[in-house]
Amino acid sequence: MADGLIPTKPYMVRGIHEWCVDNGLTPHLLVTVNAQCRVPMAFVKDGEIVLNLNYSATKDLHLDNEAIVFTARFGGVSQNLYVPIDAVKGIFARENGQGMFFEPAMRANINAGSCASIAENIQPESNKETPKKKKPTLTIVK
Repeated sequence: MADGLIPTKPYMVRGIHEWCVDNGLTPHLLVTVNAQCRVPMAFVKDGEIVLNLNYSATKDLHLDNEAIVFTARFGGVSQNLYVPIDAVKGIFARENGQGMFFEPAMRANINAGSCASIAENIQPESNKETPKKKKPTLTIVK
């Protein structure tokens, strides 16, 4: 960075994530998928993916100044995800859409629509192969 300062974006992402968790809300991350992202491509729509960052939906969640790294299950299959901070387009609460969106780097401003409509459309593309879902089962633990 030319002026030697750490960018504010990772701090804002961590702050909104913490705010969501503290208020019992579900933090969701809007990501513009690029070559550096490691996400389940079957769930990418129009070059973007929305990821649930709640602690109950992730394992080993780590948000630092460079990237967001965690493990999550998609279609019952555990996957390691890697999202560079530069690919983060926004972070918001699923329940009320409150959060923060960021200007895309080196691109014209894009209107992403309301957060609520983004959160409602978290589904894989129909033309992609989707893993078969297992029926949930209960196990009695004594």
